[in-house]
Amino acid sequence: MAEPIDTRLLQGLTEQSEDLHSDATRLTRAALDEYADTAAERYGRRRWWRPGFLGGVAAGAVLLGAGRATAASAADDVMALQTAASLENLAVNVYTAAAGLPFIQTGNAVVKAFVEKTNAQHAAHARAFNAAAVNAGGKPQPGPDPRYAAVVQQALPTIKGPADVVKLAITLEDVAAQTYTKNVSQVSEPALRRLFGSVAPVEAQHKAVLLAVQALLAGNAADLVALPPDAAKLPAAAGSVGFPDAFYPTKDASPIDEGAVK
Repeated sequence: MAEPIDTRLLQGLTEQSEDLHSDATRLTRAALDEYADTAAERYGRRRWWRPGFLGGVAAGAVLLGAGRATAASAADDVMALQTAASLENLAVNVYTAAAGLPFIQTGNAVVKAFVEKTNAQHAAHARAFNAAAVNAGGKPQPGPDPRYAAVVQQALPTIKGPADVVKLAITLEDVAAQTYTKNVSQVSEPALRRLFGSVAPVEAQHKAVLLAVQALLAGNAADLVALPPDAAKLPAAAGSVGFPDAFYPTKDASPIDEGAVK
């Protein structure tokens, strides 16, 4: 039997995510515009996106203190961007599959909207990374990350309820956040560092929300997933479970060539 979820929290988080999305879109678009100009000067290439093409890109504030860029080449930039696009493509595949599951498809409209909006954000991230990859002289990456695609293929048939979807989504959001955080110090152009830095916090936010929901589901306390929460009933760890690290880790970040177009 699927766990009942009070969807008021999801509704509030969906609205907050849309606000973050709107604010950060400007940051991501500015980084892409700046990088397009840089690519035009360095490589003689034109932008291949038009103004407004990335109007749906979800992003957050630029990461501070991520470290100075290491010596990187245009080839490194392309591979990093293609790998990022492959991670986003895989996330789209997973959220699309989740949206088609019976307990999501025929369930509460708010839960369905949350899944759909998150899916749309990942699709927009993929477009942003592919736009930058082409302007760096590479090809767009239409496929999923090969390493995690295998993980997803094994996990999807075992999904029986919301907790299984949450567990899989946490894995994908975490590897994306770790990868983009590390990419900030691996690419050669300031505009690309800002691009990765603008998307990484969004994935980290997704993970934080999912960790909180996972903890409540695991504790048979799905009824506490509410906004505002009943503070007297929440477990002591409720305020910290979504933020297990003082600084976002990068030890599980995907190598820059993992999802590169061969």
